[in-house]
Amino acid sequence: MKIIQDLAKTISVHDLMLATAILREEGKYVQASYREEYLEIYIKYFIMRIKDVKADKKDYNTEIDNKTDFQEAIELLENQFNDKKLYKNENDKFPVIYTIICLYTTFILNEPIHPIGTPFPGSLKVTYENNKYLCPVKDKQKENPHAVCLFCIAEQSEL
Repeated sequence: MKIIQDLAKTISVHDLMLATAILREEGKYVQASYREEYLEIYIKYFIMRIKDVKADKKDYNTEIDNKTDFQEAIELLENQFNDKKLYKNENDKFPVIYTIICLYTTFILNEPIHPIGTPFPGSLKVTYENNKYLCPVKDKQKENPHAVCLFCIAEQSEL
């Protein structure tokens, strides 16, 4: 948690504003029927959650449950973090924000990377049922080497 918080401290208000603008620009390609809901969730839970990370004062002295998933997550995110093609411009810190939030939600909060209610095409959403987080697209991402779904705690929902 300390490492994640130290990394979060490198994100300024200006960085958050730029990441939000980039996300909004990319959002114009999202299906119009759920674009605003999509943007609202991504801005709130990916961009603005940096504030939560910085302010989190809880003591996390527990071991990470799945060390294999954690190591795979670190490797995947490190590759994405170092892939300059993912940066929209030289000041873009979205890959850093993305890395922080993925690690924080999955391994610290034990929540899915995409929060409950995240919309997907076909009016599908991430849900929480019977003490399980369910995602409608998790299995569709198995072959995607860049998908953070590979280490997300959500399970595939029945469609």
